[in-house]
Amino acid sequence: MIAGIIGASGYAGAELVRLLAGHPEIEKLILSSVSFKGGRIEDIYPNFLGAVTGELVKAEDVIAGSDVVFSALPHAVGEPYAAACMERKIHFIDLSADFRFDDDEEVYSAWYGKTYKFPELHKKSIYGLPELNRKKIKEIASKEAVVIGNPGCYPTGPSIAVFPAIEKGLWDKNSSQPIIIDSASGTSGGGREPSRSFHYSECADSCAPYKVACHRHSPEIAHNFSVMAKRTGVPSPQVIFTPHLVPMIRGIISTIYIPLSGEWRVTPNKNPAVLPPSKEIEEKTAEIQRLYTDFYKDEPFVRIMPANVYPSTNRVRHSNYCDISVNIDINGSTLIVITAIDNMIKGAAGQAVQNMNILFGFDEKTGLSAIPMLF
Repeated sequence: MIAGIIGASGYAGAELVRLLAGHPEIEKLILSSVSFKGGRIEDIYPNFLGAVTGELVKAEDVIAGSDVVFSALPHAVGEPYAAACMERKIHFIDLSADFRFDDDEEVYSAWYGKTYKFPELHKKSIYGLPELNRKKIKEIASKEAVVIGNPGCYPTGPSIAVFPAIEKGLWDKNSSQPIIIDSASGTSGGGREPSRSFHYSECADSCAPYKVACHRHSPEIAHNFSVMAKRTGVPSPQVIFTPHLVPMIRGIISTIYIPLSGEWRVTPNKNPAVLPPSKEIEEKTAEIQRLYTDFYKDEPFVRIMPANVYPSTNRVRHSNYCDISVNIDINGSTLIVITAIDNMIKGAAGQAVQNMNILFGFDEKTGLSAIPMLF
């Protein structure tokens, strides 16, 4: 099979090149880059020397010669290429935000300042979070070519973390408190041409929040929670999301605070400032851990951590895993879920390859089974 990548010279595009070059079902890559048109991928990324070679051609040539096309372009650029792929009945997997909101142009326009150029495409596109939409992806892909809107890096971990809490009734649907998400990301999330705040001299030896209360991944997270809530027949949770930038290259760690429903709450310790968590909290936490383990038992890339083992970005580095731990706070009223992913793999290129595997009926782990690099 031949895979094409439009926007191969960016960070996400280069990760796609690396992953697809080692994919046993991919016999050839066709690569395109607007910034480096006519150049060679190994000249931009010397790590590909001796392993991947090829001239960067026009996007139209990618579409004409590929069985599946990945787009790693900026937002509001890829729609014409998606339309061209649909005309040729070729699956199109987009890593920008253009197809993440189904056909809700109002939300997309409000947060990204753009309008849809091909609105009919959005009516049949699919949000590509496998843990949420695998069945839908399989059903539509068996009948026609599909546009996949690959999820954003920040929404992936928290979405996977909260789905079981909504579906299994852990989340208090009557609470006035929102679900709170604090996330910290490495600098590769800023792309190959980052803003000033992502440069080494600005972010080294520092951890800082940014785009507080106005990050454009907030509506995507809220949308995912809303979809699961609708399936479960409960109101949609309110969400507060705050991203932070930390001086590491890759990885996202998220801490999610979920108000527990009455049946899952635990009587707090009489003196929480002194006493350790009660036996009841430990037992209820173990019960929730079993629930999460059962919920994701068939998910190849979701790993539920043992008790008192917490996710860490270095333990998912260069992998497609999402690691999760569940905890109950000492007051017994809040579920604290922690997730870790590699923002460039499960948060971008790896998830795109996982979607390709689903579209073509390959084993989802194909090309993605590498053990994480701890050091």
